[in-house]
Amino acid sequence: MTRTYQLSDLPIVAEQTLDKATSKIILFYGEMGSGKTTLIKELAKQLGVEDVTSSPTFSLVNEYHSEKGDILYHFDFYRIEAEEEAYDMGIEEYFDSGAWCFIEWPEKVENLLPLESVVIKLTINPDNTRTIQIN
Repeated sequence: MTRTYQLSDLPIVAEQTLDKATSKIILFYGEMGSGKTTLIKELAKQLGVEDVTSSPTFSLVNEYHSEKGDILYHFDFYRIEAEEEAYDMGIEEYFDSGAWCFIEWPEKVENLLPLESVVIKLTINPDNTRTIQIN
């Protein structure tokens, strides 16, 4: 799926993203400011997370619980310097948990990612819209 959208379209884009997801492990690629965290916040909302969500830039992972009892892990590997840091924090256990795993900056831990992950690429367009590509 490829779609260009504005911020006001985000709820629909998030719903379509969840409908298209073939795995609970979703990788978010895109340059700084492309809307990765904003999309993840809307996805969490649609999954029933009522907590305030934010990017775990310094803690590497935030854990959220939905009103239905589902768990969502939100990773941000922007500041990671070596894959061993993710390995040491038990990333494989998170992936094997069956919980939703949303990962920003997955290119930093490329060798640790499950093959069955959903890949999302976000692009900033000149008119300040975004284009999402889901593979």
